[in-house]
Amino acid sequence: MSKKIFVNLPVKDLKRSMDFFTALGLSFDPEFTDDKGACMVISDDGYVMLLTEPFFKTFTPKKVADASAGTEAIVTLGLDSREEVDELADKALAVGGSPANEPDDQGFMYGRSFQDPDGHLWEVFHMDLAAMREQAAAQGQR
Repeated sequence: MSKKIFVNLPVKDLKRSMDFFTALGLSFDPEFTDDKGACMVISDDGYVMLLTEPFFKTFTPKKVADASAGTEAIVTLGLDSREEVDELADKALAVGGSPANEPDDQGFMYGRSFQDPDGHLWEVFHMDLAAMREQAAAQGQR
C-alpha cells in the first residue's frame, strides 16, 4: 500500500489561497473542499489541505503560527526540470507570491523559493541524480 501525505496549512482567506494555487496550475479535489478547507492535489500521493484559520485551530490546542512573521515549515516540491522550477517560481511571483530566498544552483540540483499570500514558504527544485553521482565520483577521485 502506498503512503499518502497530507500537509495542513492555515490560511486567512481560502478563496485567495485557492485562486493563487489555481493560477500555478494546481487543482482541488471537490469532494474534500468546502467553505472551511480545500484539498489541493500535488500528486497521486501528496495533498495540501488549505484550512481556514478558525477550522485549523480545531485540530490543535497550540497557538497557530503567523507564517508572515515566522517559519513553521517549508513545503518543498520536486519538479522534472530546471525550466519547470523557473516557470513555477516566476508564475508564483507574478500572481501574488513574494520572494523568499535567492536561487540555489549546485550544478546537479537547482531550486527557487517563494512565499504564498499567507507567508508559507515553498521551495521548488530539480535534482539531476546522474549529475549528482558524477559530481560525487569526481570529488572522490581528488
